[in-house]
Amino acid sequence: MAAVGNDGQIDWSSREKFMSEGRIPFRNHDDVRTLFGSRDKNLRRLRDALHVEVVLRGDELHLHGDQAQVDLGTEIVSELRSIIERKGLLDDTDLDRALHRSQFPADVSGDETIDVFHKARKIRPMGAGQRDYIKAIREHDLVICEGPAGSGKSYLAVAMAINALRQEQVRKIVLVRPAVEAGEKLGFLPGDMLAKVNPYLRPLLDALGDILDFDQVQRYLDKEVIEIIPLAFMRGRTLNNTFMILDEAQNTTITQMKMFLTRMGHHSKIVVTGDGTQTDLPDRVESGLNDAIRRLSNIQGVALVTLSGEDIVRHPLVRRIVAAYDDRPNDKPSNRLEWRAEHSAAHSNGDSNGHHASNATNGNGATGEHLVEMNHNSVNGERAVDADSRPEADMDTTQ
Repeated sequence: MAAVGNDGQIDWSSREKFMSEGRIPFRNHDDVRTLFGSRDKNLRRLRDALHVEVVLRGDELHLHGDQAQVDLGTEIVSELRSIIERKGLLDDTDLDRALHRSQFPADVSGDETIDVFHKARKIRPMGAGQRDYIKAIREHDLVICEGPAGSGKSYLAVAMAINALRQEQVRKIVLVRPAVEAGEKLGFLPGDMLAKVNPYLRPLLDALGDILDFDQVQRYLDKEVIEIIPLAFMRGRTLNNTFMILDEAQNTTITQMKMFLTRMGHHSKIVVTGDGTQTDLPDRVESGLNDAIRRLSNIQGVALVTLSGEDIVRHPLVRRIVAAYDDRPNDKPSNRLEWRAEHSAAHSNGDSNGHHASNATNGNGATGEHLVEMNHNSVNGERAVDADSRPEADMDTTQ
């Protein structure tokens, strides 16, 4: 077994220390270069995460090290090779997802893997939360999963749907999303119905394309074995032998959620996913996701799964970003001047005997009234603007 020094570096000086070897053949040297990445950055990440030595001999990659690590490394590199052969490239997301799994090598049993029957590729949960999520989908006909962005809600649901289709447990997959814009009004989009809704459904197509070949996805879509449709077109349908996934469910109304859940026919399964902290519904409109979690929590046959920041598998920064927003979920200063007053109070450290803090929040509300007046007082019907935010259009531009 290779020795690890006090500095965390692995000593590969003696080949007698190697206990096992794994070999992964590649189609050509171009695929190997794609795996290694620019200036071998991917190679370095593989070695550091897997604690194995990587040696290239011709078009064959050799892994040396401890038996368990070599087995895990062989499996991960084989999966990355499959992605390169399928997509012609290897992006950071694919590598991050594969390497994240190396943190949980002993926690995953064969029953917890998702076999999509594609070039021997298997998808595994990356942590206890995802493991519970997969188990819930296997054991229940209706699963509602709430969790932060990047926690694998949609990806694992799509993988489970493909698994059920390939095992002939269902005959059809229906992927559904509400066509709600994320705070921006895009206006009328050109093209036919499919072209208009495509931007909203793109994330589901991305998940399919990450798991299956493009040609296979296209065949399924052409034969309507897989349907990707906006939520509004689900009314009136009864779907038997179908795996249905409702993504971004936090953007459904209570009526829409009820309509979708009642589309379930015989031998069908429904997975509902969403993030309650990222709703794009109008103010004072309750999310159908939150309502469904309350209503259905005690119904037999329904599983509720909550993922956390620990399950996030995107860029490491995403976990910290989600945590930062969760720490102060109701921190919504009404304007920039109030934010400045609050920021100054928080950093005054008692200077001037707490003068800044007391000015921002004094008991008679004088300072608060002053801030409102600065933002809302008007002269001749024009809104007052503080000096820092005054638009350049107010300046004299005459030549």
